Amino acid sequence: MLQLDFLDDLRRMNIRQLFYQVLNFAMIVSSALMIWKGLMVVTGSESPIVVVLSGSMEPAFHRGDLLFLTNYDHEPIRAGEIVVFKVEGRDIPIVHRVMKVHEKDDGSVKFLTKGDNNNVDDRGLYANGQAWLNRKDVVGRARGYVPFIGIVTIIMNDYPKFKVSFDFTRKFYLVGKQ
Repeated sequence: MLQLDFLDDLRRMNIRQLFYQVLNFAMIVSSALMIWKGLMVVTGSESPIVVVLSGSMEPAFHRGDLLFLTNYDHEPIRAGEIVVFKVEGRDIPIVHRVMKVHEKDDGSVKFLTKGDNNNVDDRGLYANGQAWLNRKDVVGRARGYVPFIGIVTIIMNDYPKFKVSFDFTRKFYLVGKQ
């Protein structure tokens, strides 16, 4: 029944009101994209903000913490730093601490990571045949965080019904504003 009320509200709008709603939505989306792209340029990271999705880094970071990342090529990776990396074959980046670093004479660097709350290193998470991470695997380094702000993202991923109700409420709010 609520779905029909939503459609009735849309039908009652004149073309100018509907155009105004679409234009407002487009401006919000484009502003968000511009802010995201600007952060990518400033931080040097393809993903300047990430949410911690597991408890593998407790007590340093908890599930739902929002991390701010940088990824400058001129800064060397050192043992003890917390990095976010992507492994071939996995879509979701992983947040873990660098345990060992191997620098070769040719300037290449390889390193091994481990979650603070894990018993073993991350070799089991890396791609088949990969024993160490390379610089190209790094998405960024943790520079700061805001505790538990990202929990909304986790709730929406863990409970799809909540996501659907949130989307419906947001759409209903935008139409009801008129």
